[in-house]
Amino acid sequence: MSVSSREVHKRRAHITALPLYYTGHLSKKHSYETDFKKNFAELRGDTLFLYKDDKQDTYTEKLNLLQLRSMKLASPYQRKIPTIFIIIMHTEEVHLKMDNPDIGEEWRAYIMTMVKKEIPSQLQLLPGQRLLLEDALAQEKIRISQVEKPPLPPRPAHLLGASVPPQKDTRPEMLPCFFNVTRQEAENMLRQNPEFGDIILRPSAMANNYALTLRHVTAKGPVMKNYRLIYTKSGFIIQLETAVTVSSLQEVLEYFLEKTEYKLHPYTPGGIYETRIAVMHPECVTPSTQTNVHKEQVAPAMLMCSENKPGEGEYVVPIEHNLNKVQLDEDCGRTTRRARAPSIPSLALTCHLSCKVDTFGICDI
Repeated sequence: MSVSSREVHKRRAHITALPLYYTGHLSKKHSYETDFKKNFAELRGDTLFLYKDDKQDTYTEKLNLLQLRSMKLASPYQRKIPTIFIIIMHTEEVHLKMDNPDIGEEWRAYIMTMVKKEIPSQLQLLPGQRLLLEDALAQEKIRISQVEKPPLPPRPAHLLGASVPPQKDTRPEMLPCFFNVTRQEAENMLRQNPEFGDIILRPSAMANNYALTLRHVTAKGPVMKNYRLIYTKSGFIIQLETAVTVSSLQEVLEYFLEKTEYKLHPYTPGGIYETRIAVMHPECVTPSTQTNVHKEQVAPAMLMCSENKPGEGEYVVPIEHNLNKVQLDEDCGRTTRRARAPSIPSLALTCHLSCKVDTFGICDI
């Protein structure tokens, strides 16, 4: 079942997240290739996205026009002859061919306008075509004004001088995988918590630049790799064998995800959750503490109701003569009420029921 063009357009808009200015069929080849390959192209923002056909929702290649250095015709403009443009980028040379020279002129107008942010003076366009181009330029200027450049990352602590106060953590909010850590700390985070992800963005040891640390699993085991990201006015340069320039840190992350076939994921720590519910009340006392308290409360009754009679040579302190049996019974009763422990027998209660009081107030069971 074929997908409708409207559904394809929605998917492309979701993937690229850039406004659409111009579309059409064209052929492309690199300078080292001999044959052109047909593509369906979309100009979104300042990026040219290439698809195998108009039904494919995921692009096969994209050209960042901010890297464009020059765009020129391979041969003079002639009607009824395909137009070929030679686009020289910072790192490569690309040839674009349009079968219709008038459509080729429109492509050149839109590409140069998005690069220079102004309409070229020499264009062979109709009034209606120029109005559409002016509208696209106005939308692009609004888009650029709304894009906030990420703040410069703080320098690592070991590079800060003694007189320079540490800078605040200014990590971009739109990238949860950015952490103000060193290379070693980033590698330890990826090594100790592989379930959180594989890619960390961080400040570089070079001032005013970024770096990317990733953990890649190979047949011999996990391998840590680090890449340098150079910050420029036009965006970020990923220092590879063939340097790649993108306009934002988000595109840096998307580039690495795409090149690793989405097998890696940004490092996003998960929250720590409890697995048990425990309710503690301030008045609760552990059994060991409860036993100790009750022993201390029963101790006076145990001393008064001792089973051992005073032997010869032992000294006993006499109780005052005005302490009668009723007072002693009341004292024993209060002690019994304090010592209500089901696990400890109440010796005071036994004393209250069966003890005999002699002249000195000593209980003899």
